[in-house]
Amino acid sequence: MTESLVLLHGFLGCPADWDLVRARWPDLTTVALEIVGHRGKEDSNLPTSFDAEVDRLGLELAAQKLQNVHLVGYSLGARLALGLLLRQPARIARATLIGVHPGLIDPRERAERTAADEAWAHRLDREGLDSFLDAWEAQPLFASQARLPVAVREHQRCQRRRHQPRGLATALRKLSLGQMPARWAALAKIEVPIALVHGADDLKFAALAERAAAAIPRGRRISIAGAGHNPVLERPEALAKALAGPTQGEG
Repeated sequence: MTESLVLLHGFLGCPADWDLVRARWPDLTTVALEIVGHRGKEDSNLPTSFDAEVDRLGLELAAQKLQNVHLVGYSLGARLALGLLLRQPARIARATLIGVHPGLIDPRERAERTAADEAWAHRLDREGLDSFLDAWEAQPLFASQARLPVAVREHQRCQRRRHQPRGLATALRKLSLGQMPARWAALAKIEVPIALVHGADDLKFAALAERAAAAIPRGRRISIAGAGHNPVLERPEALAKALAGPTQGEG
């Protein structure tokens, strides 16, 4: 049976983020969904909770009537994809989770992350999108992107400037890692093959991927060389190769 790719972008992203990855598979059915708070979803249907957005995406997935779904998510999209795997497992044949965090267990860490994301949301409300993007992109997590050609980074900024601050602020508040239910205990229940992908230079998420892969019965870890937190942007061809099948190794 032919595989169908369903793709979920990260925070500040959009379906077009996957264009270079999708181009490698012109004969494959691919659907890139849009997370609420981004682009066209900023003025209506804003998220009321993390799992409410998981369920909304599940309805969109059901409406596509796709078979043999390979679910792929990056960062925020990977966390939502993990929710779909657990709440609607029958629809998904396998998944690739890129830069995923299965959730915070410690109440203090959850409270700290919620407060941090509220501060980011407040900055959006107070200072607007350009100031927010300057500060967001300067975080150490994204330092590896400085190696990219200027045109690539400028294109990413242009795409991000199409969002509305109100929608992004709501996404930060409702889809925060601090608001996400912790999924660690449920990983052992996932029966389909799962690839946990991370950039080789992203040490924090490499450790998370290793831990999550060990907890998932059919989990495996894939490292993408020459990439930090965002292999979708930094190494799209290597990522596309990793998506090709369960036999593919490191990029």
